Amino acid sequence: MLVQVINTTRGVALAERCEVARSFLARGRGLMGRAELAPGAGLLIEPCSSVHSFFMRFPIDVVFVSRQHRVVGLTAAMPPYRPYAGARGARYVVELPAGTIASTGTAVGDLLRIEGV
Repeated sequence: MLVQVINTTRGVALAERCEVARSFLARGRGLMGRAELAPGAGLLIEPCSSVHSFFMRFPIDVVFVSRQHRVVGLTAAMPPYRPYAGARGARYVVELPAGTIASTGTAVGDLLRIEGV
C-alpha cells in the first residue's frame, strides 16, 4: 500500500510515495537491505515509537508522530548502525530520505495528514 504524507502545517508533502508497514514482519524489516530511499519516497511504520538503523546502508530522516498526527520528535540524517532513536508519545514513524526534514521545514508540533489510507 502506498500513501502520501502531507505536512499540513507547512503545506508541503513529506512523501508522495510512502509505503506502509503494519505487519510484524514488515515493521521489523523496515528499510534494511535497501540500497537507497528515492526522493519523494518513505516508509510509514505503525505502531512504532522508536527505530534503529542496524544493517542499513544510508542515513535517513525519521519523523515521530502521535496518535493525533502531531510531530512529537525528529531525528535528522540518522546514520547507519545507530542503535536507537525514539520519541515519547509517538504512535508511528515516517522514515524519509536524509535532508527531507530540513528541506520541508518540518518541526515538532506540526500536523500531518496521511492520504490514501
